[in-house]
Amino acid sequence: MENILLNMVEKRKIGINCGVPSFCSANKIVIEAIMEQAKRFDDMVLIEATANQVNQYGGYMDMKSEDFKNYVYKIADKIHFDKQKIVLGGDHLGPLTWCNEPEKDAMEKAKVLVRQCVLAGYTKIHLDTSMKLGDDPKDEPLAVEKIAQRGAILYKECEEAFQELIQKDKDAVHPVFVIGSEVPIPGGTQEDEGLKVTTPEDFENTILTYKKVFKEYGLEEAWKYIIGIVVQPGVEFGNNELHIYNRFDAVKLCDTLKKYPDIVFEGHSTDYQPPMKLKEMVEDGIAILKVGPALTFAVREAIYALSFMEKELITDETKRANFIETLEKVMLEDDHNWVKHYHGTELEKKLAREYSFSDRSRYYFSLPEIVQTQEKLINNFKDIEIPMGMLHQYMPIQYVKVRDGKLKNDAYELVKDAVVSIVEDYNYAVKHNYMISGVFIK
Repeated sequence: MENILLNMVEKRKIGINCGVPSFCSANKIVIEAIMEQAKRFDDMVLIEATANQVNQYGGYMDMKSEDFKNYVYKIADKIHFDKQKIVLGGDHLGPLTWCNEPEKDAMEKAKVLVRQCVLAGYTKIHLDTSMKLGDDPKDEPLAVEKIAQRGAILYKECEEAFQELIQKDKDAVHPVFVIGSEVPIPGGTQEDEGLKVTTPEDFENTILTYKKVFKEYGLEEAWKYIIGIVVQPGVEFGNNELHIYNRFDAVKLCDTLKKYPDIVFEGHSTDYQPPMKLKEMVEDGIAILKVGPALTFAVREAIYALSFMEKELITDETKRANFIETLEKVMLEDDHNWVKHYHGTELEKKLAREYSFSDRSRYYFSLPEIVQTQEKLINNFKDIEIPMGMLHQYMPIQYVKVRDGKLKNDAYELVKDAVVSIVEDYNYAVKHNYMISGVFIK
């Protein structure tokens, strides 16, 4: 079977403007909302897990590659979504999680990671070997050739794993690959670091160096399956900062891409971009749009809205879920997911824990205490009709859909629809002549 991401590249080669959103999230509400929206339009979905989220040691989700696949498939079964339309991806696969270890140890662990992903049936692999390892020189940049060599080693491991997989499953789909050394920090920057668009020279140097190194490793055939390269097109976000896409800043880079019709750009950290800017990115060749924190930010924002309404609608304080207060307590009790990212006064750090675009609170949403509190909050609205005027105050976009009969006035459905609003921005960007209601609500 052919990888459907290869079809996307072929469509672009004949002039059909299209792309694909890459949803990087393990949040159940997010995944369910994505799939439900895809069902409405008979779409495929691309869902990716990062190396620190899911790996052979469990990652912060306490899941291996096979576990994450089963987790996603279980959600698909719940809503009767066709699993054949799910593309699973591995994001930042490489030695990222073990970058403080010597090259020999870190790369051996990275080989196990990519092998497990391919054997689990992941069909989009982002090979990221851009980080320095424990015994790399500290006082000089990591050479692109070294990055490419490590990428070649991992690619070869993936190919060997696929040959093993196809012996067990003759219908297995060959994975496609994204390479590149210019990778934004997963989850957004910590500070405004002076964003620079990748130069055409650096982009071409990466391509030529990878081709040279892959040839040395006997991997010339790899270019049938390498469909993308990560670049920095000028989009990023931090705790309070957004870098909005400016196609004029990226015009030289995107013009250079035209020399390589079998390759598209992959844009990381495209979260919070306006829909028209996302559309421009796809038009300019940035055909794979990664989004993650914006999705869980939308969930958190919707749950906060419900929490504010809960305080007004439930007068007995002992019956309230008090989600906001519980999340703050849990984040203070275990600060390792945010303490290096949020700085300033105590008030500034508190506001960041609640409202930062980087959304470090997402790392806590799978904890039992938070799951239970979220369920209690949703259940508290089972027997309560949210007044329309109150819904207008706290969830104005969802209010319009409820008013027009397009959405149930149900707490869980309201939270999912907050995610749908983000998904639709990406659908608008990647689909030819695709228009949906509500994208341009002010």
